[in-house]
Amino acid sequence: MSDPTQPAVPDFETRDPNSPAFWDERFERRFTPWDQAGVPAAFQSFAARHSGAAVLIPGCGSAYEAVWLAGQGNPVRAIDFSPAAVAAAHEQLGAQHAQLVEQADFFTYEPPFTPAWIYERAFLCALPLARRADYAHRMADLLPGGALLAGFFFLGATPKGPPFGIERAELDALLTPYFDLIEDEAVHDSIAVFAGRERWLTWRRRA
Repeated sequence: MSDPTQPAVPDFETRDPNSPAFWDERFERRFTPWDQAGVPAAFQSFAARHSGAAVLIPGCGSAYEAVWLAGQGNPVRAIDFSPAAVAAAHEQLGAQHAQLVEQADFFTYEPPFTPAWIYERAFLCALPLARRADYAHRMADLLPGGALLAGFFFLGATPKGPPFGIERAELDALLTPYFDLIEDEAVHDSIAVFAGRERWLTWRRRA
């Protein structure tokens, strides 16, 4: 029986998820099993409680949530380091929303505003394991005291990836030097690749 968390993978030339070319190939060939093609319920519920907050979305892919947030009045910027991902987002979102999405490397990017919330969705699990400490450091650098890192976290180690699952104890050890966990909720509308393994977690940056 096939495993929906490990869908059959075409024969790609680029095997290094640290490289934009890795993601370019997948977007160009429309192999994007992590793409929900919509806005998840937990995201909508959280965003409704934080209307007007400035939001940064790293590793945004098709960036459906960026347009949704903009429509609610939230300042938002979505970034991806893959040119093909950004092109796919622009195609999906239309010219009127093109300014919401830009090509950039999260680890060096300086947003045009101070985020009140960074939205995590399939970004941490897209990163090679060696970059996890960099992820935590950069999140802490970008978020001021009281600001939030919130979204979907893919829990439980995986034999290969991406997506690279993370054990809950490892995630806690990664983020608790900088953040306090303030929300931990079940997710009921996961797509197949993440089903049964996602939690909505909200972390508040320590002052």
